[in-house]
Amino acid sequence: MKKIQLLATLLLLGSFAFAQNKFEQDRNAIKSLAGFYKVTFNYAETFSPNDDYKFHDRHRSSAKEIAILVEDSPKKIVIQHLLVMRGDSMIIKHWREDWTYEDTKILAFDKEDTWKNVTLKPEEVKGKWTQKVFQVDDSPRYQAIGSWVHVDGRSQWLSYSDSPLPRREHTERNDYNVLNRRNFVYLTPTGWMFEQDNKKMVRTPGEKDKMIAQEKGLEEFVKTDPKSFAYSQEWWKKNESFWKDARDIWDNVFASNATVKLAPKVDNKLLYERFFATSAQSVKEKWSSAKNKEEISKIINAYLIKG
Repeated sequence: MKKIQLLATLLLLGSFAFAQNKFEQDRNAIKSLAGFYKVTFNYAETFSPNDDYKFHDRHRSSAKEIAILVEDSPKKIVIQHLLVMRGDSMIIKHWREDWTYEDTKILAFDKEDTWKNVTLKPEEVKGKWTQKVFQVDDSPRYQAIGSWVHVDGRSQWLSYSDSPLPRREHTERNDYNVLNRRNFVYLTPTGWMFEQDNKKMVRTPGEKDKMIAQEKGLEEFVKTDPKSFAYSQEWWKKNESFWKDARDIWDNVFASNATVKLAPKVDNKLLYERFFATSAQSVKEKWSSAKNKEEISKIINAYLIKG
């Protein structure tokens, strides 16, 4: 009997050690997404169920990008991306990704700049990480849940979610309103790859979603020399306090609204235009955190559609 109890104890300890090791492997994989990169973006439509569908041109582009680790707590890792242009003389705040562990709260994209708060069961997120992707103004984009897998020297994460149209098509197309995403993130010897299998969907209330086309996406992040990112790092030091305050205000908005619906424009200005102008003014005039939050709240409330 004692041998059985001892064996059970050893198995339990072994299982606990494996879970702890897996958790740290997950965290290390996520943190390795931060760094200095040359990024190539490649997208191509591959299939349509409609014989008369006219395929759109392939999209190819490249950029330098710095991905900065701005928060590293046990169950939350935040990485801010910056686009680096004109050598290292022009910086554009890009997307942000928050990774949270066993998170039961997500914002699920519906359609037309609308996201709904969803609460998941603990068993649905056990051992899983949520990647919460935010737009350049820190408004929501999409949130997806998946498990990191580490096998044969590879680390990879797979998830599914809905999102708004990508920025490259947002102002050019109105023939679909939801991008159904299969997101596949995996580490490579030179950096990491963000591979996508996307479905372009038409979502209409009371009807089944209709697919108009499928798309393959490859975003390859290749590590490059950090020395060419000196100005961008200094830029972030000057701007990070404003965006920390923005994240705090947005978090309050997400927590206090069952549905988050944003107006596309207010006074003929896009949300990110207002944010970028305000952040520049904050840096120039050296605003306090309280002043930042006051102005950020005004902006968000102007675009937030109640009810």
